[in-house]
Amino acid sequence: FAALARLTLPGKIESATNLVQPHAPYAISTDAARLHEQLFIADLHTDTTLWQRDMRVEADRGHVDLPRLRRGNVALQVFSATTKSPRGQNYERNSGATDNITFLALVQGWPVATWSSLYARAAYQLQRLHELAADDSAQLMLVRTRADLETLLAAREAGEDLTGAMYLIEGAHALDGDIGNLDRLHKHGLHFVGLTHFFDNRLGGSLHGESGAGLSDFGRDVVRRADELSMNIDIAHASPQMVRDVLALTRRPVILSHGGFKGHCDTPRNLDDALMREVAAAGGIVGVGYWDGAICDPSPAGIVDAIRYGIALLGIEHIALGSDYDGATNVTMDTSELAALTQAMLDAGFSEAEIRAVMGGNVKRFLREQLPPG
Repeated sequence: FAALARLTLPGKIESATNLVQPHAPYAISTDAARLHEQLFIADLHTDTTLWQRDMRVEADRGHVDLPRLRRGNVALQVFSATTKSPRGQNYERNSGATDNITFLALVQGWPVATWSSLYARAAYQLQRLHELAADDSAQLMLVRTRADLETLLAAREAGEDLTGAMYLIEGAHALDGDIGNLDRLHKHGLHFVGLTHFFDNRLGGSLHGESGAGLSDFGRDVVRRADELSMNIDIAHASPQMVRDVLALTRRPVILSHGGFKGHCDTPRNLDDALMREVAAAGGIVGVGYWDGAICDPSPAGIVDAIRYGIALLGIEHIALGSDYDGATNVTMDTSELAALTQAMLDAGFSEAEIRAVMGGNVKRFLREQLPPG
């Protein structure tokens, strides 16, 4: 029975969780297709490493794998490690007393250590990313330094279908309260540090937690250590007070890897516009999501509306893509269909320069400034 469950349950769970709304094929003009193939496209957030499927093979479920990244012309994908999520997860108020990922780790056959340790879950997902890059180096390379980024850019300039991968933890509860675990994950490729997810943790308050608290003493220690290691903080899911505390403490610009703008889509998932302006004023970038909780209308045209709002609010240089693919989201296109976004931006009157910036140019510039030299 256990073997059968391991064989069938993960696929059933994901098929019911990571959805693509049925739709006719998107019409892509010759001009849009030509421009799309010339773009450097970067996505700041996908949870694909949470799911136990072979990313080398195109799946009939979920949103991201290597063949679909290649078809979508994605040059850089940030993979996020989800290590804990509460039952009944919602945007308003959650406790950290329960956890859905333990069951997922069990049925997916993850190592025994991951059944009880959040750090082991983060380390295992990072190990999977390393193994994938080693097994298929012609399709995927890990980007940890500026030198790695330049290698990726040169390869793509030479016509290679190579995608760069970076790593993010979605909530630093994955450190299990030990700041030494930040160093260990960094040593193996962690760059972006998300502080919270859907519940308050030892670092402070979540946007969807119970306290609304700012950074704890441990949270401050983590931010300082991340600065010393040339890492960038991800404020997605952080409480407003935590965001303010981070901006006051860190010496480096932050990212909001996936989300939207409250003035455009008034849901509890989004921070208010005034705080988003503070993020931009400190040099941060915002990955605009593709699902209704972040942007209300998840169609390609709706994503573009959110992007246009963000540009007007923060300036073009602060806007990027942050799909939240494979993160229990219901979307209108998977990553292979990203040309529909290029088409929608052209239809909305975006200039080629604006499209290049939002689709990945801003992330490229940000990483050139923020990654260690290597």
